[in-house]
Amino acid sequence: MPAFFINNRWFLVLATIAVACVLAFFIPWIWNIAMILLLLLAILTVVDALLLFSKQQKITADRFTTERWHLGEDNMVSLRIGTAYSFPVHLEIIDELPDVFQKRDFILHYKTTPGKALSKQYILKPLKRGAYSFGDINVYVMSPLQLLKARYKFDAPLTVKVYPTTKLLRSYQLLATTDRHSLFGARKVRRLGHSIEFEQIKEYVIGDDIRTINWKATARRGSMMVNTYTDIRSQQIFCIIDKGRSMKMPFEGMTLMDHSIKSALVFLNIALHKHDKAGLITFSSQVNDIIPADQGAKQMHKILETLYNQTTDFQDADYERLLGQVHLKISQRSFLLLFSNFESLSSLNRQMPYLRGIAKKHMLCVVFFENTAVKEIVDNQPDTIEGIYTKTIAERFDYEKKQMVKELRRYGIIAILTTPEKLTVDVINNYLELKSRQLL
Repeated sequence: MPAFFINNRWFLVLATIAVACVLAFFIPWIWNIAMILLLLLAILTVVDALLLFSKQQKITADRFTTERWHLGEDNMVSLRIGTAYSFPVHLEIIDELPDVFQKRDFILHYKTTPGKALSKQYILKPLKRGAYSFGDINVYVMSPLQLLKARYKFDAPLTVKVYPTTKLLRSYQLLATTDRHSLFGARKVRRLGHSIEFEQIKEYVIGDDIRTINWKATARRGSMMVNTYTDIRSQQIFCIIDKGRSMKMPFEGMTLMDHSIKSALVFLNIALHKHDKAGLITFSSQVNDIIPADQGAKQMHKILETLYNQTTDFQDADYERLLGQVHLKISQRSFLLLFSNFESLSSLNRQMPYLRGIAKKHMLCVVFFENTAVKEIVDNQPDTIEGIYTKTIAERFDYEKKQMVKELRRYGIIAILTTPEKLTVDVINNYLELKSRQLL
């Protein structure tokens, strides 16, 4: 049985009658009009109730959406409302959205046609990863009189997993098989030398590099033979994601950790298509997840399932624990791409012994972020004394970021200072450059 509610129009009519009754003290003939209106309101209320509640369950409602949503992307939710009313009705639909959206005034207004189901869509854009739970669907039905409301409540629990966006993965896969890097904003890198991995000896054809001639094989076969090489494959690549509180800094509605996770997925997908082994480590005050490097077909799915629900404990990242786990779990020399954030040179220097310890056995690349708010202050020209002071302090922070890059490179650690907006392209550029120079 639907619940009974009174619409605002009913109260508006009643308030008009009350005003008429007050005026009747000064203009007596208005009293009769007020009584007629009151009687008419009572009759229309009964008629409206009979229209809305004469039969049970005249409304059906269902919600449809995909099982997975993409972080930071528009995701569609569809509502299908069926009605058995023989006359047009006005609907107010309140879909109980996940709490994370904090939408307390989400109401959809529609008017139905008799005998036809209503199918409507709306868009949600999640800015946090994790599991999103929908509640009930509440449908308020009003007849053409719109004096009363009948509320139908439908139990429609639904949980949707919000994953880091994978829409870019297929686009960036072209980087693994073509040289069209400029299409994605990547700079073109000239390939240097040859890979150290020998493939085969074949007969010379026009266009082969004469420096690869194998003179011993040529002497045995009596025809020109050359060595061919292929790119080094099956290198271990690990993405290490810092989940400490420094990675909670927001940028365009998403945290630095969310941007790092999105870029890590694209980067690891490229590495797998370059025939390298991809692995993952997440850490904060503890080392939380370690996925060994592998090339299996299910590796990307395993990484995605691990990353979609990562959260921070709002504590400082423990690089000492990270160093211990890296030495314990990764025995083969590997390329480690660390996503972190250092806001001052002193914070970097506190972690430098552990970063150097990792770099002794592995090739370490540290990715950290420019403060875009500071950058905007540096680029502006102040016109007040306070603005000059603010710009001076901002220039100091900007200078420290550049000093961090020099400090890391002084100890043989690759450093990438970038903005969240350019993060993915800068990371892929660095990886492709290292591959082209046979440093991996």
